[in-house]
Amino acid sequence: MGPDRYVCPLRCATVAGIYIHIPFCDHKCIYCDFYSIESSEKTGQFLAMLDREMDLYRRLGHGQKIDTIYFGGGTPSLLSPDQVEHILDRLHSIFMVDGDAEVTLETNPGTVNEDKLAMFRSLGVNRLSIGIQSFHEDDLKFLTRIHSSREAKECVEAARAVGFGNVGIDLIYALPNQTLEQWEDNLHQGVALQPNHISAYSLIVERGTPLWRMVEAKEVPAAKTEIEASMYRTTMEFLRDAGFEHYEVSNYALPGFRSRHNSSYWDHTPYLGFGPSAHSFWQNRRWWNIANLNSYCQMLEKKEVPVAGEEHLSSNQLLEETVMLGLRSDGIDLEELKQCHQIDAISLLSPEVEQLSRDRLLVFDPPLLRLTDDGYVFCDELTKIILAKLP
Repeated sequence: MGPDRYVCPLRCATVAGIYIHIPFCDHKCIYCDFYSIESSEKTGQFLAMLDREMDLYRRLGHGQKIDTIYFGGGTPSLLSPDQVEHILDRLHSIFMVDGDAEVTLETNPGTVNEDKLAMFRSLGVNRLSIGIQSFHEDDLKFLTRIHSSREAKECVEAARAVGFGNVGIDLIYALPNQTLEQWEDNLHQGVALQPNHISAYSLIVERGTPLWRMVEAKEVPAAKTEIEASMYRTTMEFLRDAGFEHYEVSNYALPGFRSRHNSSYWDHTPYLGFGPSAHSFWQNRRWWNIANLNSYCQMLEKKEVPVAGEEHLSSNQLLEETVMLGLRSDGIDLEELKQCHQIDAISLLSPEVEQLSRDRLLVFDPPLLRLTDDGYVFCDELTKIILAKLP
């Protein structure tokens, strides 16, 4: 087996995940660079082609137990319960879905009520990821979110009322002119809702988005690096004190409530992505679908897989990703590096680990090498330092 077909035996999992990209939105926010369209008129055609795409992968997924299903987008909660039921029924008919699978639906406040949430839950959706972003009306207006702070809180309360026991919320910090006190208030209000999971993201100015054009034109200022770092440190400390585990750069969970699906992205568990722009990873091959609904449907009408590009990861690329993803999450398992890549990382990294440990950026808790809170702030830089010492 050559290096381009390398497969680490520890990564040959018998479970896999499935991601479904729902490309429809009521409104596209100024910071979002995910593929979506502000129209739902082609939902019927999309669902028909989604069926066809899933069927094309029937043989690939044979024998793999599907452990997680994630509806992302876009705004998946715009779908009707009947449409979600159709997708889930189709998945169960094609793949071997585990009875205890984690089934997540990204949800935007204002797109659901108690009745709709109750129906989603009855269909097997057992985890919600609610895109709140902020509890401050001026922040929501700037981000061009179409819900209010009150609707955000009502969405979480409705989810609890119908029996959802696993609810996550998304928050964004480092907005232009946002103060540390304002961000702390968002954290207070978020924790007060008693979610099981919080994703706290720094606002990234993605090229090509309306926000990027506003920053380029100097209509709004980008957050200063030192303020962003201060907000990040505050987030880690605040949520740890509230009982949350910091298990990935931007993700925090109460014990037992880590996102199983997202965790699969960080440890090279195989997953299949369906829908326009969706990504997949299977046996060290990564591919991604065309990010255009019309082209996606046209290709599937001709029974062609709607793939825009692909890459086969070499052993070196897998090593780099293992280091990068490990530092972003629970840490690098140095024993696994030795078994999978025949690298004595403990010896190779000894001087750097000693220095970075003294600087309180890394902790070596054998066999895991993991970041401290200060280390997370410099995650990218530390990743480069460690990769530079590995063959």
